[in-house]
Amino acid sequence: MAGEPCGVISPSLPERSCQRLLAYDGGMGVRRILELGDDTLRRVSAPAADPQQARRVMQDLEDTLADFRRRHGFGRGISAIQIGEPLRLIFLLAEGRRYELVNPVFVEKSAEWFEMWDDCFSFPDLMVRLRRHVRVVIEHEDLEGGRHRLEAEHALAELIQHEMDHLDGVLAVDHARSSRDLMTRREWLRQQSRI
Repeated sequence: MAGEPCGVISPSLPERSCQRLLAYDGGMGVRRILELGDDTLRRVSAPAADPQQARRVMQDLEDTLADFRRRHGFGRGISAIQIGEPLRLIFLLAEGRRYELVNPVFVEKSAEWFEMWDDCFSFPDLMVRLRRHVRVVIEHEDLEGGRHRLEAEHALAELIQHEMDHLDGVLAVDHARSSRDLMTRREWLRQQSRI
């Protein structure tokens, strides 16, 4: 990725954040991402009650996401269970913003759905065709304990649903309706280049 313009890596990310991402060389908070087949990914995460622990894990999530993006060239969000911490914590870097979601809960999901091909850090070479709600509303805490409400549509709504699934031990592959809804990333990219 070195030398690539920021717009290629993340068109919506502010230039300063993108340059910081490109310069990132793997901090001490980078953790191993658990992969498909690890039973820990199937655990239901507990509420994050210790603010100091939540801050430490959230920093590790941010560092791990930056490292993954640097190495793979994609990625917008990560949940604590993916680094082996069964806590209801999510870090997102999407639509040019950082989101630190502590103990998020769904308040509303739209009746409208859309279909898409999804990927995951826990199986980065696999794509899954699934359905997601077009719009969601969640409530969450911040790292200081303040309460917030977040309304999201389309890409951000999809990302939130993906990461919230992780908190309940659900993986994108669980949403596949048949084996035809699974594809390697290489084949998916090949097919996308023909469109």
